[in-house]
Amino acid sequence: MLKQNITVAADAVVFRKLGHKLQLLLIKRGNEPFKGMWALPGGFVEDDEELETAAMRELEEETGLKLTSLKQLHAFGKVGRDPRGRCISITHYAIVESDHEVAGGDDASHAEWVNLEEITELAFDHMEVLEFAVRELAPQLK
Repeated sequence: MLKQNITVAADAVVFRKLGHKLQLLLIKRGNEPFKGMWALPGGFVEDDEELETAAMRELEEETGLKLTSLKQLHAFGKVGRDPRGRCISITHYAIVESDHEVAGGDDASHAEWVNLEEITELAFDHMEVLEFAVRELAPQLK
C-alpha cells in the first residue's frame, strides 16, 4: 500500500477595490516558518472538511473576514513550496467591493489590506500565487 506524506492547504486571495486602488488582504505570520512575513490567509484542511469551507474558515480565523463563498482558483503543489514538507494548496479567491475591517487572529499576528503595487515579497510561494491570480483575474480586477 502506498503511503504518502502530503498535506493539503486552502489559501485565500481576496482583492478589494478602493477607489482607483486595488488591494490584497494579507496576514503577517505569527509562527515559523516565515514568522513576521506577509502571506496569504490560509492553512491546513481538516480531514472532514470541504476545500472551500477550509479556505473560508482560515480566512475568518486569521483576518476576521467572514465570506459566504469563495471560488476555486488553482492548485499549487511545487515540491519545496513549504519547508515543513510536501504541501499542496488549493487556492480560492474573492473580489470584495465594500470596506471590510480586518484584524489578525489565530496564527496571524496582523491582518491588513495592502495596496497591490506595494507588495514586493511574500512567504512561501505566495508571490507566484499572487502573480497567477492577477493574470487569471485581470478582466475582473479592472
